[in-house]
Amino acid sequence: MNMDRAKEKKQGRDLGSDSIGRLMFSLAVPAITAQVVNMLYNIVDRIYIGHIPETGALALTGVGITFPIIILIMAFSSLIAMGGAPQAAIAMGEKNLEKAEKILGNCFAALLGFSVVLTAVFLVFGEPILRAFGASGNTIGYANSYMRIYACGTVFVQIALGMNMFITTQGFATTSMLTVVIGAALNIVLDPLFIFVFHMGVQGAALATILSQGVSAAWVLKFLLGRKTAIKIRKEHMRIDPKIILPVMALGVSPFIMQSTESLLSVALNTSLLKYGGDGAVGAYTVIASVMQTASLPMQGLCQGAQPITSFNYGARNLDRVKKSIRVLVLCTCTFGVLFWLAVMLVPQVFAGLFTSDQDLMTMTVWAMRIFLFGIFSMGAQMGFQQSFVALGQAKASLMLALLRKIVLLIPLIYILPAFFENKLFGVFVAEPIADITAALVTSVSFLTWAKRHLDAGGKRET
Repeated sequence: MNMDRAKEKKQGRDLGSDSIGRLMFSLAVPAITAQVVNMLYNIVDRIYIGHIPETGALALTGVGITFPIIILIMAFSSLIAMGGAPQAAIAMGEKNLEKAEKILGNCFAALLGFSVVLTAVFLVFGEPILRAFGASGNTIGYANSYMRIYACGTVFVQIALGMNMFITTQGFATTSMLTVVIGAALNIVLDPLFIFVFHMGVQGAALATILSQGVSAAWVLKFLLGRKTAIKIRKEHMRIDPKIILPVMALGVSPFIMQSTESLLSVALNTSLLKYGGDGAVGAYTVIASVMQTASLPMQGLCQGAQPITSFNYGARNLDRVKKSIRVLVLCTCTFGVLFWLAVMLVPQVFAGLFTSDQDLMTMTVWAMRIFLFGIFSMGAQMGFQQSFVALGQAKASLMLALLRKIVLLIPLIYILPAFFENKLFGVFVAEPIADITAALVTSVSFLTWAKRHLDAGGKRET
């Protein structure tokens, strides 16, 4: 038996029979660490930028305007990674390594193609896009300077984030964690060097980020082309096959919509906040969005840790282990959501103070944060159940639930609710908790109803 087969067999034994709790812990802790550290790529930028003397508040607001573009670039990596990795894991659970490698090769080729298109679009049309996203005359210079450099590193982001999921889904969680830790550590070192020592400002922050992502991308490729991986990137599998890539995109469209609609959401919020509260309100949302990432990314790490276990055992038709892995996941995400909600409600000034020393911006942020994040306790149920649909290959259900929170509920409420409040800013901010709690309830009921029919009864898989 060759090394790849031996590794696959060992992994199959682990995912198929080891203790769910220990196995999820061993996979989730590195995944959570990776998500938290990945968050530092953008959050460290914001922390340093927000403390630039004299211009920090405006520079932070300008960089905040670029969030929709950053989110959209990351969304395309999720379209492929979150669609391809579960499919590859299911194929491995079925002992079909050749199919898993075809999925990997097609996904790598697709990410390269997306990188070329996205880079061209944002370099050519970047400034008008940023103005449409809510940049004012005071902030467009900062936003454009950051975005043009960041766009040049799109290929690094696609590879580092997209291909890293294929390392995690094989059970190599520590290697996956190091992908992000190496890049983020480099970013933390380069940020102050470029921003303050070389006096490059927001351009230095962007340059530090893409250089760090480049190192992470090189690490991922080294692993997936090496001997330790159970499935390897092979040239013969990089020709796009519609029979492979279309099911991948059908499954990945749910997390893609979840992230890309975050981009639309940022546009809706930025333009509404600029209308009712000016640059100060947009700056407050920039800080709040960073704090919200602090909550969502660890929960995404938990979901990534659970995904190989759920997908592998679903492929192997071991439904008892599937159900147990989902129960443990949702318990963990809900517990984290409630604890984070308590921290934000009790000491919002601690979170706001990380990003700004401007007193006016601090006051606005503390007030808005308690309103905007009031429903964050429900995010654990929403994310845990929705991502379980993805891990189980349920593309239609996950897509509908991805559309619900942001497209059906939140974006319309942002424009409707200000008409019912004297304080228009309150109307904009309160849309978030209403949408969060409603979506969590619907998602929970939907998943539990589906599970009763298909997991308890041992029904057939649906795609």
